[in-house]
Amino acid sequence: MAATPNEWFHPRGALARDGWQTVVDGSLPGWAHTGIRVAELSGDDAHELPAGDVERIVVPLSGSFAVDHDGGGTELAGRASVFDGPTDVLYVGAGRGLTVRGAGRVAVAEAPTTVAKPTRYVAASEVPVEVRGAGRDTRQVHNFGTPDALDAAALIVCEVITPGGNWSSHPAHKHDERVEGHESRLEEIYYFEAAPRRGLPAGTAPADADAFGSFVTYSSGAGEIDTNALVRTGDVALVPYGYHGPAMAAPEYDLYYLNVMAGPDPERVWLISDDPRQAWLRDTWAGTDPDPRLPYAAAGQNEGEPR
Repeated sequence: MAATPNEWFHPRGALARDGWQTVVDGSLPGWAHTGIRVAELSGDDAHELPAGDVERIVVPLSGSFAVDHDGGGTELAGRASVFDGPTDVLYVGAGRGLTVRGAGRVAVAEAPTTVAKPTRYVAASEVPVEVRGAGRDTRQVHNFGTPDALDAAALIVCEVITPGGNWSSHPAHKHDERVEGHESRLEEIYYFEAAPRRGLPAGTAPADADAFGSFVTYSSGAGEIDTNALVRTGDVALVPYGYHGPAMAAPEYDLYYLNVMAGPDPERVWLISDDPRQAWLRDTWAGTDPDPRLPYAAAGQNEGEPR
């Protein structure tokens, strides 16, 4: 018997369009407030995005890129991989087009808006790096597109590294109701990558190792949803409502995800409600040290072993 398709989980390539490996936008049924585009570029490629009622953040995943915008251009130094610490990014406000050129893998986070904010380059050294949680719940968060770090109209964007054997997006939580001062309504995109974990002896993992993690969503009062998927590089999970988490890294593989959020509320704020059956676990972090493997930076720039 064939498996029932999950409308909220999309394996790599399933949303390919117009030269992009992945396109999430308002053309998807039930989706309205966020978008993402992911592309693999060679040195000869150029991807153009026209001006319109949409704001964007260009995020190098691997490689370096040049972005033409506002009558000029910005060079993004990028990084070797998503597991090599934060990257520089470029925010381009609504009403402005852009063209991306370069070699590597690049993501463009999007949100529809008519509010035009100024373009801003964020250097890697400016990105707030947070080591969140403790013990096996420790993860690393790059908050380059959160309200405290970036003046955007609607977008809230960050990326998370979960080292092999750890859990993130944990405890499970939701943001699908507007409760003043407590919870906000936000769609959320998870774009995943996975790789053999940092510190494995050279040659341990074969070149064709099937790096993966796991990701879970389940229903809340706002709607029915059920995702329980193995996630690999290029996969996308959409969270229109419902509890989401955990994201689990297999012991032998590191897991990364780029989160893109926006919603219909007038305030640009990330407020969540934990699943009340799981909220207690946050209290256990106070007596446990963070995972000493974090933070990850580029190989040779921190105490962790190079990849």
